Amino acid sequence: MLKSFLEMKDLVNKFLDSASNRLAAYILSNEEWEAVDGLVFILMILKDATEFVSSNSPNIPAIIPAMDQIDEAFATRIVNEQELSASLQHALSTGKQTLNKYYQLTDTSHIYQIAMILHPSFKLEYFKMTAVASRLDQQCY
Repeated sequence: MLKSFLEMKDLVNKFLDSASNRLAAYILSNEEWEAVDGLVFILMILKDATEFVSSNSPNIPAIIPAMDQIDEAFATRIVNEQELSASLQHALSTGKQTLNKYYQLTDTSHIYQIAMILHPSFKLEYFKMTAVASRLDQQCY
C-alpha cells in the first residue's frame, strides 16, 4: 500500500494542494517523501524474507544466508546515512541488533553447524566467510 502511495506521489500532491478540499497542510515535504521511499525499501526486504521463510520448504542452510542478506541490506542503509531519515536509521539499527541477537544464538546450535557443514554449497567455507565478514563489521562500528 505504501509503495502504491509512493507511485502516486504527483496525484497525492495535486489532490492535497487543491484549494477546494483544504488539505494543503498535509502535503508531504521532499524529506518526508524520501522517508517514505526508504521505508518502502526496508519493508520490501522484510516482506521478501517473510515470504521466503513462510514458504513450504525453508531449511536451515537456506534461512541463514537469507538472514545474512537482511543484515547486509540494513548495514548498508545505516552506513549510507544520507539515504534515510534519522528515525529510520534508528529503526534499522534496532532491527539489526535484534537480528544479530538471534543470529548469534544460531552459532551455538549444533544442528545449525551440522546443517551448514553438510550442505553441499556451504561446507566449512560459509563459516570462514562469515568470520571474515564479522571481523570487518566490528571494524566498521
